[in-house]
Amino acid sequence: MKPELLLVSPLPPRVTEALKDNFVLHDYYRAKDKPGMLKEVGGKVRGYISFASAGGADAALMDATPKVELIANWGVGYDRVDAAAAKQRDIVVTNTPDVLTDCCADLAMALILAVARRVAEGDRYVRAGNWPKLGNLALATRVNGSRLGIVGLGRIGKAAAKRAEAFDMTIAYYGRRKQKDAPYDYYDDAVKLAKNSDFLLLTCPGGPETHHLVNSEVLNAIGPEGFLINIARGSVVDEEALVAALKEKRIAGAALDVFAKEPQVPAALMTMDNVVLQPHQSSATSATRRAMDDLVVENLRLHFAGKPVRTPV
Repeated sequence: MKPELLLVSPLPPRVTEALKDNFVLHDYYRAKDKPGMLKEVGGKVRGYISFASAGGADAALMDATPKVELIANWGVGYDRVDAAAAKQRDIVVTNTPDVLTDCCADLAMALILAVARRVAEGDRYVRAGNWPKLGNLALATRVNGSRLGIVGLGRIGKAAAKRAEAFDMTIAYYGRRKQKDAPYDYYDDAVKLAKNSDFLLLTCPGGPETHHLVNSEVLNAIGPEGFLINIARGSVVDEEALVAALKEKRIAGAALDVFAKEPQVPAALMTMDNVVLQPHQSSATSATRRAMDDLVVENLRLHFAGKPVRTPV
């Protein structure tokens, strides 16, 4: 019999197309009667597929599907999956690391350059016809030789640091512990790191441990000449505090790829020229998304063939 899977979030068609011949797929995400679906198929479901930023799996869902063995998460972040509950139930959780590292790091560097050198603002300025009418755009901020503070020196953080080195940036980082192999200065406090950074880059996981890690105190430490860059999770930043800091010019600007209530973005941010906004695009290149699709499918096929998965969390 084909293993039955619950789709708990929208997925790329390429994933469902690759699985449909070998698995029975139940579209839980779009089901109008979710309790009814669980009552009907919950006892037969052996796995979930979740999308990192658009759906997840909590303990209640796991209790309603007692035969689940695997949660295959599309994306590197799995903060919407209750990993502790899964572990208690001996459920394997997988994600899609490594294949998206470089593209995420590329966007981090692009956002640093965009907000510091006023790239998006300059584009709007030219398109609006302001250059001949109002003269040159106001001066920008130099990136080369500046200080980059990284919150969360994991795979993506290290890849971003490598790119920043090419700009002769001085790099430091904050995390749960000092890393022996990291050649950068370590801070055991996010506020201290922010005080010693021109650009504070967030690449840490989401979840309760990092919820509103960047609050008013951290933003004040960044200072009126510093910038916040977020490619981590929207939950890491207190958005109300960020809007206030920008309005009051307590920080110079921000470049954001993620938000607390995606796809909703605080209206105030959309009116600010010193803010660069992206629709959660850090891994969004064709090659990377194909690799992520393939890794989700590979983990599912390996597990249900009785083999070890490639990327357990």
